[in-house]
Amino acid sequence: MLLWLANFLDEYIHFFNVFGYTTFRAVMSALTSLVLSLILGPWVIRKLTELKVGQAIRTDGPQTHLIKAGTPTMGGSLILLSITCSTLLWSNLANHYTWVLLLVTLGTGALGFYDDWRKVVYKDPNGVSARFKMIWQSSIAIGAGIFLFYSAHLPASTEFIVPFFKNIAYPLGGIGFCILTYFVIVGTSNAVNLTDGLDGLAALPVFLVAAGLSVFAYVEGHADFARYLQLPHIVGVNEVVIFCAAICGACLGFLWFNAYPAQVFMGDVGALALGAALGTVAVIIRQEIVLFIMGGLFVVETLSVMLQVGSYKMRKKRIFRMAPLHHHYEQKGWKETQVVVRFWIVTMILVLIGLATLKLR
Repeated sequence: MLLWLANFLDEYIHFFNVFGYTTFRAVMSALTSLVLSLILGPWVIRKLTELKVGQAIRTDGPQTHLIKAGTPTMGGSLILLSITCSTLLWSNLANHYTWVLLLVTLGTGALGFYDDWRKVVYKDPNGVSARFKMIWQSSIAIGAGIFLFYSAHLPASTEFIVPFFKNIAYPLGGIGFCILTYFVIVGTSNAVNLTDGLDGLAALPVFLVAAGLSVFAYVEGHADFARYLQLPHIVGVNEVVIFCAAICGACLGFLWFNAYPAQVFMGDVGALALGAALGTVAVIIRQEIVLFIMGGLFVVETLSVMLQVGSYKMRKKRIFRMAPLHHHYEQKGWKETQVVVRFWIVTMILVLIGLATLKLR
């Protein structure tokens, strides 16, 4: 929105030429979403408290969590509001990637909102059914995959790229591309949701992964950089940087209120949406494996649940003291803050490894 205005004013005031730079708009996008989160945070928390949308706490979990009962949840709505406003202000609204990202994020956010609402308002511990959730997520993911495939201008925009190698890329075709898109978006959405179980645990890793992926988006949106680093040059993908910056700012602002002891929880409305957003970014920039590396924390958390459930069904034995994995370490005696900070450190390392694939080819 502001880019259109700046292009008009640039004819009269040369200063507005700076709005044409992706880096400037990315910084402003991050700052805008951060400021919006910090300003609107107290109001959102107050409204959620008035609506009595308090989080229910598992009685079979760590006993230290029982004091959190009643803490407002659905705080992810603050994140989505900040991301949406910032993206609309600083992105090129003629760019189709901007709208794909917003629609996927808000679509899965609406699912999470409905799920949270049923849990905390209607006191339904199960929320929406697993079938309903899967149909909704699948429709969004497959729809995004179909649109991205048929709007691609170059074959490289739909190839499966293997990092660490210069010339290994596999053409997927329409069906293969949509299947991959489905698993990446739905898988990441649910993985982030499973990770969001401790104060601040999900917010910073999402920030770090979004920041890491934005580097790839910036490189691939610049023809010379992409050629030098032997990455596909995808026209218009630089606008993904603006969206990623908005995620970073919104997550930092939310973390101000979600840090231990949390004043508000993210809820499914935030976790499902942020995971889907990261998955969509990875699909657009053709870096699904890099997402797998950078988001290794989300992967491990998900695998811990799958292994726990599978082991108990097959052997009637548990592998972990409690799943997801962060609860396992709590049961072993780690303090909540120790688990969170150590998982943050692990994510920082994984993001750096993912960034190393830019050059190590």
